[in-house]
Amino acid sequence: MTIQETLRGALRRISGSVPGGAVEEKRRTVALPSIFNTYGPRADVMPKATPVNLRKFAETPVARRAINAIKDPIAGMRWRIQPKRGRSVDELPMASERIALLTANFETPNPDDSFRSMLEQVLEDVIVGGFGAIELVRTDDATHPLRLFPVDGASIRMRTDWDGSPSSPRYVQVTGRFGSDGMVSLNDEDLSYIRLNTRTHTPFGLGRLEVAFETINAFLSAHRFASRLASNSVVQYALWLQNMSPSHHDRLIRWWQDEVEGTGRVPILSVESKPEVLRFGGGTDADLRLGWQEFLLRIIADAFDLPPQFLGVERDVNRSTAAEQNNNAFRQAIVPTARLVAEHITRDAISKGLGWHDLEFVFTDLEAPNALEDVQIQEILLRNGVLTVNEVRSMRGLPAL
Repeated sequence: MTIQETLRGALRRISGSVPGGAVEEKRRTVALPSIFNTYGPRADVMPKATPVNLRKFAETPVARRAINAIKDPIAGMRWRIQPKRGRSVDELPMASERIALLTANFETPNPDDSFRSMLEQVLEDVIVGGFGAIELVRTDDATHPLRLFPVDGASIRMRTDWDGSPSSPRYVQVTGRFGSDGMVSLNDEDLSYIRLNTRTHTPFGLGRLEVAFETINAFLSAHRFASRLASNSVVQYALWLQNMSPSHHDRLIRWWQDEVEGTGRVPILSVESKPEVLRFGGGTDADLRLGWQEFLLRIIADAFDLPPQFLGVERDVNRSTAAEQNNNAFRQAIVPTARLVAEHITRDAISKGLGWHDLEFVFTDLEAPNALEDVQIQEILLRNGVLTVNEVRSMRGLPAL
């Protein structure tokens, strides 16, 4: 018996579900539904009330910096498949084979993406709108039993009549097409819907960019005003001349425009009364509202659970405070989001998709924000007998001795 036949038999015995025929491997969701026009959902599905400009705001420099500060570290983290807590590899049936199978499966989740490229797309939706989505497609290929496709979370609608069964329709994707292709019905086990900041009064999550939406809008308005002011698009002063006839007034304006403006010459005025200069601004950086813009940056950083220094506000930052703020950002923004994604992959992909309830997906870089601290923790655990050499080697991605 070949290795593929052995894994196929083990897959059927452990999951407890033997397909009667070939499983449909083609994905049913639309990859880019936003290119179609959406004419509104049906009455039995609930759309998420997301501002139209939410995705557009994600392309601005400040929002993009905050999104990348959370997304890129998670997407670049090392990960592994391991037995759940309290279990060891020796206790589980064919644990090593199934771990190797899942690792290879997740490294190439679908024909178009690597795990990192798929995860970046999902994390973008999670951070922006709190609606990350992954379609799960089961196959009859023993070497690749599951395919994972990133889905535009903004196109997913919630069904109000879901009965709680994993095999019942729970989600609907609105594609914008006409006819039967306009609504794609998905069971609970067919889609992993990742919600950030879950609440009881709504089935939808709350993205970090949604929280900072109004503040980013105010910052962009202040930034545009400062840009126009700094580029001299609005003159900040005027000359007030009194007791002049209309003809003399017009001659003075033409003389000023022709002989003075843009020439660098010293203007000479021969009038009976001294002209008064009226200034509309102070002529300093205070006119640019830089303090107000810095305050808005701090509010935006708070909405993303990041310290202000991540958005370029470096006032009162030294070596000691910078290290502490980096550690706080790792603990408060990166770790919770990474664990949320890992839990959904474990529950939806491994448990629901394959029926393997004894394995879990974990990120290995969550225990320490830097490599040196990670190595020191592993060395202490190894010295005190908490971990074995092979377990540490597994954490480091090395083969067992």
